[in-house]
Amino acid sequence: MSNDFLSLANTGVQKLRPYQAGKPTDELERELGLTDIVKLASNENPLGLSDSVKAALQQELTELTRYPDANGYYLKQALADKYAVALNQITLGNGSNDLLELIARAFVDNSHEVMFAEHAFVVYPLVTQAIGATAVVVKAKDYGHDLDAMVAAITDKTKLIFIANPNNPTGTFLEQDEIKGFLKQVPSNVLVVLDEAYFEYASAERRGNAIAWITEFPNLIVTRTFSKAYGLAGLRVGYSISHPDIADILNRVRQPFNCNALALKAAETILQDEQYLADSVRLNDAGMKDLSAFFDAHDLQYIPSMGNFITVNVGQSGDEVYQKLLLEGVIVRPITGYGLPQHLRISIGTDAENQRFKQALTRVLNLQ
Repeated sequence: MSNDFLSLANTGVQKLRPYQAGKPTDELERELGLTDIVKLASNENPLGLSDSVKAALQQELTELTRYPDANGYYLKQALADKYAVALNQITLGNGSNDLLELIARAFVDNSHEVMFAEHAFVVYPLVTQAIGATAVVVKAKDYGHDLDAMVAAITDKTKLIFIANPNNPTGTFLEQDEIKGFLKQVPSNVLVVLDEAYFEYASAERRGNAIAWITEFPNLIVTRTFSKAYGLAGLRVGYSISHPDIADILNRVRQPFNCNALALKAAETILQDEQYLADSVRLNDAGMKDLSAFFDAHDLQYIPSMGNFITVNVGQSGDEVYQKLLLEGVIVRPITGYGLPQHLRISIGTDAENQRFKQALTRVLNLQ
């Protein structure tokens, strides 16, 4: 006798498909027997782990029989010092992705609407569907957010708005005055999550400091991560900064010990390593210029990006080109699921990895 367990699941969960991460290198090795593989699919930092973090993790290993600090005091203190906020404004997460879900689950139910842009991060619709809320997808403008259209789409059922800046997977960027003008028009009972996972890669003179706006806009929540520019994707640690009352609610529903001891120590350490961050950004800037010039030279349309990735139109099925690149030992990210069936997202790698990608794409597309 078998049970229909799917029918026992919540309605929203029944229709969900699991999040599809970038293909791991070892999976491609198992499938095709390749050993020389370049992965440019998951927006990971190609610089490698910071030496300062390696040393800190080595010291922390002796304490792994004990639970981590459930409140993450030292990491919170480091963040509070860096951003001039209070400890009670900070919520830690198992990556910033964890916080996006926490926010939705804490504040939204099936009577509410959650708004986000077309071509925005796939977790926004996933979490919306999982909790049974109504997704309001606002058509993109030049592959990015149309903030005027988003304001116009707000109803009395709107509870939460997600804005990614820079946006993933398109890399588009909203200027600070645009975002601030938008916040002035959003009702105070509607939460706005400014997802800044790629904040550190954006142009320093243009990215501003949205955290400083929380006093003026207490319905604003800023989320960031250590997975990208800080190179800690494998340890999964992120944070949100918000009004203390919002942080209090998030910390009520946050799982205890959602950040492990190694993640807490690594994040606290890398936050002080300014040289590593500068090197990460410098490597990314150089790679971005190189790939942009390559696409220009071959008349391939791409979306100018403020992230650590670039999205290019290959002029044919992105899924098919992706499969052909796998045979070349190069893993990128097809984004048909984001409504961009002829585009591929390529993470910026080391110079050697970028050259390998260019050579492979040249062969696959028969570029001259």
